[in-house]
Amino acid sequence: MKINAFEVASRYVYPSVRRRLVEKLSEKGLTQTEIARLLHITQSAVSRYLSVERGYALDLKPYPDIDAQLEQLAKEIVSKRPDEYQIHYHLVRISIEVLSRGYACKLHATIDPGLDPRRCRACTELFRPTQPESAKGPS
Repeated sequence: MKINAFEVASRYVYPSVRRRLVEKLSEKGLTQTEIARLLHITQSAVSRYLSVERGYALDLKPYPDIDAQLEQLAKEIVSKRPDEYQIHYHLVRISIEVLSRGYACKLHATIDPGLDPRRCRACTELFRPTQPESAKGPS
């Protein structure tokens, strides 16, 4: 294995989670500028997520559990306008959940042909949920 789980998480999973969140906010009718302001990122980054130039490695739509969490997060962002630290907390938490459920295993094997996903249990073992999903993150 040449590429470890942390690299997969930071280079592929987190951007894919953020892209899906941007899509959810766009589906609510928000403009790119509004989304950028809410997520504390640039409008250019929003544009790249929406045109699938960024965060394209992992399609999260087939995972209804993750998609539902991102839908809930999008609603909270629109209604409560959390700060960038709270948003980051939730994006990391959801990224870890993607890893813990094995949703990134096939991607990991694609980018690292030396990985045997039938033998690797690193993410599913290490990133098992340790707190309830209802945890709200930092205050």
